[in-house]
Parts: sequence; C-alpha cells; structure tokens
Amino acid sequence: MSTQIQSAELSTAGKKTYGQILKSSALIGGSSAVNIGLSMVRTKVMALLLEPAGIGLFGLYGSIFDLVRAIGGMGINTSGVRQIAEAVGSGDSQRIARTVTTLRRVAFILGALGALLLVIFCKPVSHLSFGSTQRAGSVALLALAVFFADVSAGQGAVVQGMRRIGDLARMSVLGAFYGTVFSILIVYFYGERGIVPSLVCVAAMGILTSWWYSRKVKVERVSMTFADISGEVSALLQLGFVFMAVNLMTLAVAYLVRIIVLRQIGPEAAGFYQAAWALGGLYVGFILQAMGTDFYPRLTAVANDNAECNRLVNEQAEVGLLIAGPGVLGTLTFAPLVIQIFYSAKFGPAVEILRWICLGMILRVASWPMGFILGAKGARQTIFWSEFAASAIQIGLAWFCVLGFGLKGAGIAFFASYLLYGGLIYAIVRSVSGFRWTAANRRLGLLFVPLVALVFVSWYCLPPLIAAMLGAAITLVCGIYSARMLSQMIPWERIPRGVQKVLLLLRLVPRERQH
Repeated sequence: MSTQIQSAELSTAGKKTYGQILKSSALIGGSSAVNIGLSMVRTKVMALLLEPAGIGLFGLYGSIFDLVRAIGGMGINTSGVRQIAEAVGSGDSQRIARTVTTLRRVAFILGALGALLLVIFCKPVSHLSFGSTQRAGSVALLALAVFFADVSAGQGAVVQGMRRIGDLARMSVLGAFYGTVFSILIVYFYGERGIVPSLVCVAAMGILTSWWYSRKVKVERVSMTFADISGEVSALLQLGFVFMAVNLMTLAVAYLVRIIVLRQIGPEAAGFYQAAWALGGLYVGFILQAMGTDFYPRLTAVANDNAECNRLVNEQAEVGLLIAGPGVLGTLTFAPLVIQIFYSAKFGPAVEILRWICLGMILRVASWPMGFILGAKGARQTIFWSEFAASAIQIGLAWFCVLGFGLKGAGIAFFASYLLYGGLIYAIVRSVSGFRWTAANRRLGLLFVPLVALVFVSWYCLPPLIAAMLGAAITLVCGIYSARMLSQMIPWERIPRGVQKVLLLLRLVPRERQH
C-alpha cells in the first residue's frame, strides 16, 4: 500500500514538474516566437540592404560586442541568478535585499569597465578582426552597446532570479520590438555605416525595458557594512568568473570560426555562415532560453539532492527533445525555403551549412540540461575545464574542416564538436551526481536520431522533390507524436481550453482524458 502511495506521489510530483517546465517554456517560448517574427523582419530587411558581405560584417561586429560584453560582465548575470535564487529559497528578506542591491551596483560598474576596455583597445581589436585599423572608430562606438547590455543583463538577472517569468518574457519582447524598428531605420538610411549604431540602438532599448521591469522587484532598504558588500561581491564574482570564462570561450569560438571563414574563403562566405548560424539556432534558441530562465533557478534549489536533480534534468531534456525534434526536422526539410524567406536567393550556399548546424542543434538540446547540473552545484573547476576542452576541440575541428571541406566544413565542425561534447558532459555528470538517462529519453533518442539522419541523408541520395516529400511526412508524424506526448505530461484541467479543443479536434488526446 505504501509503495502505491509513494508511486502516486511521485507521479503527481512529475506531473507538476512537467507542467512547470511546459508553462515556463510556453511563456519564454511565446516571447521567443514573437522575437523570431521580429528577427525574420529584421534579418530579411538587413539581407536586402546589406547583402552577403554586409551580413558577414554584421556578424563579426556582433561577435566583438558579445566577447567584450562577456569579459566586462564577469558572468554575474548567471551567478547573480543563482545567488538570488538561493536567497529567495532561504526566505531571508535581508539576504535577498543585500544580493539584489549588490548585483545592481556591480552590474553598472562592470558595464562601465567593459566599455572603457573596448575604447582603449579598439585599434588592436579592429586589426585582428578586419586586418586593419580603419574600423577602430566603429569598434569604439560598440562600447556604448557593451555598457547598455551589461547593465541590462544585471537587471534581467534580478527579474529571473525572482522567477518573474512573465515579466522576463515581456521584457524580451519589448526590447526586441523597439530594437528592430530603430535598427532597421538606421541601416536603411546609413547602409553599412549604420551596422554599429543599430547594435547600440538594440542594446539601448534592452536597458530601458529591463529597467522598467526590474524596478518592480521591491526589496527592503538595507544598510550594508564593508564586510557585507565584500562577501556578496566575492560570492558573485567567484562563480561569475567561471561562468564568464565559459561564456567567453563559447563566444571566442564563434568569433574565431567567423575569422577562419573570412580569412580562408572570403567576406561573402562569412555572410553565408552568419545566415546559417542565425537560422540554425533560431528555433532551438527559445528552448535553451527557457532552460536557462526557469529551469536553472529550480535546479539550484535542489542541487544537493542528486536524485531530484537528475529527475529534473531528465524531464527538462525530455520536454526539450519533444519540442525541438519536429522543428529541427522541419528546418532540415525546408532549409532552401527558410533561407529564401529569411534572407534571399543570393544566400543559397548557406543551405548546406544550415543542415549540418541542425544536426548539432538537436545534440545541443540533449546535452545542455546536463551541463546545468554543474552550474547548480557550483562545480567551478569542472565547469571550466570541461568547457575549455570542448572549445579547443571545436576551434581545432573548424580549422581543419574549413580547410578540408570548404564553407560547409564550419557546419560539420559544429556537429562533430557536439557529438564529442555530449559524450564528455554525460561522463562528467554521471560521476558528479550519478546521472543516467531515463528509459523515456532513451526511447526519444532511438526515435529522433534515425529520423533526423534519414531526412539529412535523403537530400544527398534522392531527387529534391522526393526528399522534400519524405522530410515533410516525417516532420508531420513527429509533430503529431510530440504534441500527443506533451499533452499527456500535464493534468488535463491545467491545459488552456483553447488548446484542449484543438487537441480534441485533431484527436491527439483520448476523449476520456477530459474527465
């Protein structure tokens, strides 16, 4: 009898967890869907105005901005979420106030230092990136974007750490909307000279919206001694430094791959790679964003309970794969159409790179939840060295694959690096928390991996029309399967009425479930 009761309790807990995962995924995913729409508009207009070479330049400036922002931010946007989540979990209002106040101040100071750093080193950065110092002025102007983005990230960490997911979603949508409108206008009037001002504009809109929503987080006024301040700053920076180093390695890889493509093949090739990379991560991006937004704070709260930690990771991975699988299959199938819609016919060479990147993205969705175990447990050295190894492997693969296979080699390198990273991170978390894949996730792997491989290979073995029809049929079947599985993961009464009607109309849920 007690076993049945325990089983029922576990089942209920699982349903609640799946419900929370799907709710946060819906909120963040909904905002990401709007952002995807805005990105489609922005990308299409930019592609028409700038053409492939200009898009390549846009991607390189974006990489510089991301790199310096990561250095200046010192990872406190991630460590700050962890610190605030821990403070909230303690129920100590004084501790919450100290952490929030310190985070806001440190974000401002670090943002200013990061901006100053870019201004000082604008000439060397310009020479390394573009082969001359002619663009040093534009690089220096990026300092404003760095400052705005770092302060905005700190404010966003406050909202996320307090798990105000709705505010975080609205903040994301408004920042993207205003950034899109103004950046398009700037590039329209100034062309290539407007690329950097457009990036500054997007960051400026981000800081305005993040300030608006972070001010809603009310904390007590606290008087902090020097010991209090130094203790909070130390906690933020110790773990933050590791997150910064990890993020920096990821961004450095993206930056160096673009330089490899630019130097080895040319500016247009860099534009094709940028187009494929942006589209490859577009759909998967909202899944990964949902993981970092709500899943990470929840995982941090149970980080000392290995069994609970592993259960949450398995459930997050299961939901992620069910959502990502049909999307990746659809992108593989309709890659030429996707490139044409988002960019133009001139970006045709990006199609093959996009397909290879899609292969890597499905592996990314599976491996990311495991990596959060290390962050939640604060395993600083393990995080650093595992990411260092993964970054070194990806850069090495990019160099050899681009030399050996040309432009598509950049996509091949991304896929191969995530094959190796997935095995590496699984071995690490298995030793840290005893993590194992559940039977449900193993079944999903056995379902999606062969189907993704089949759709990918079909484009090399079958006539285009037959390959497209096969891919469309597989995508449709997998989409129905995923919808059916996701609908069964949460109690029927918690599913919105509109969604209930659609599920019943499409016969994705047995009618008896509504009772």
